[in-house]
Amino acid sequence: MTLFELVERPELESPVLILALDGWIDAGLGAANARAALLSGLEAATVAVFDSDELLDHRARRPTMHLVEGVVTGLTWPTVELQAASDANGNDLLLLVGSEPDHAWRAFTRGVVDLAMEFGARLVVGLGAYPAPVPHTRPTKLAVTAGDPVLIAHGMVRATIDVPAGVQAAIERRATEVGLPAIGLWAQVPHYVAAMPYPAASVALLEGLAAVAGIEVDSPALRQEMHGTRERIDSLVGENDEHLRMVQQLESSVDSEVAPEPGTGLGAGPLPSGDELAAELERFLRDQD
Repeated sequence: MTLFELVERPELESPVLILALDGWIDAGLGAANARAALLSGLEAATVAVFDSDELLDHRARRPTMHLVEGVVTGLTWPTVELQAASDANGNDLLLLVGSEPDHAWRAFTRGVVDLAMEFGARLVVGLGAYPAPVPHTRPTKLAVTAGDPVLIAHGMVRATIDVPAGVQAAIERRATEVGLPAIGLWAQVPHYVAAMPYPAASVALLEGLAAVAGIEVDSPALRQEMHGTRERIDSLVGENDEHLRMVQQLESSVDSEVAPEPGTGLGAGPLPSGDELAAELERFLRDQD
């Protein structure tokens, strides 16, 4: 079964395949906004288009209908594409974008890795973000999923855990099986801001991409948003003693690299849940906007 149509065959030199699909865990829109920064800073061309009718459940990922004064002017269907580009230093890359497939994961995984090998890819890098018990007042850490420990840089979080996987993990695994190095970068987003955009996660992912793959795309707008978001969260947290205690507990835990005990803090009384603080943050940011 052929799941993709090759649109063009550009001449690429040892590209890096970057995985940034929608549909799996992406706390704070870390991967989505890192992908947006990549696309806005690069001149990308479509290399291959995957068969969305075979891969996607359109009841779950419905096309967008465009209406103008009651007249249907068209439909925009969800897509899965492989694109090619080069960064400012001339480093080539392939970028897998679109919706995470609902069906045919094994065939899709084989197709993606086959294309990567055909274009001479040297590395696969997945991007993601997940909520974690960390404070917004500390630098964003990257957790890693790698096919080979040699790929793991100093300072990355190494977990030992069984968790549900996204299709990016399947692609990374398939790449490792055929001898193509693969690594997943996961930004840790404070659990109390995971439901809203958290630009610090996106910046950390772009910095991690530069560190492990040599692909450099700077986004001044994203960094400006990061500082603005930090100031707004600081403002809200500073107005509530319970929120301050929770952040201080997380700071103490991260600084000592010891997991926090549930219900404990630096002051007396219970700490607010992440959901409570997240809801208040959302209200606060709406008011500021």
